[in-house]
Amino acid sequence: MPELNVTAMTAGTSSLNDISAATAYAVAQDPANAAVVFRASGIPQGTVGSAISAGAHGLRVDEPPALGGEGTAPNPVEVYLGALISCQIVTYRFWAQRLGIVVEDLSIEAEGDLDIRGFFGLDDRVRAGFQAVRVRVKITGPETAQRYAELQAAVDAHCPVLDLTTGATPVETTLEKA
Repeated sequence: MPELNVTAMTAGTSSLNDISAATAYAVAQDPANAAVVFRASGIPQGTVGSAISAGAHGLRVDEPPALGGEGTAPNPVEVYLGALISCQIVTYRFWAQRLGIVVEDLSIEAEGDLDIRGFFGLDDRVRAGFQAVRVRVKITGPETAQRYAELQAAVDAHCPVLDLTTGATPVETTLEKA
């Protein structure tokens, strides 16, 4: 699959609706343009931390001291919560514009319940990941509650990071010994 080339797909666009239209046009011209690949890589850093590269960007991840880290960066599940929040924000902004819904202010918080018995293998009946995640969206603007509910439904249906959590995503892991 090709790497994402938003610049080529959206050159000369100025709004989120323009980006959507340019993307729809590019996909209509060649359906292969809809399939993209995102990549990231990482190496260990510190006791339990890691340095992640994603495109031209870097991200440090660590654990709090109680979990063996130095507390120098967010831990992996906090990074997930941040990814979910940032994806929700962009998805709210995109769909608000697409649906013609005015949003004056938007803030999102997320929290998740994690039972560390799963991660540490203390009880294999306990899931290693979050047992529950709660997202709180605060939105202001002149629209009716019904219009904002319509926006929330669109976001819930189209947010890629939310979909990673609520849908089953096949993951294939290959171990290579050098």
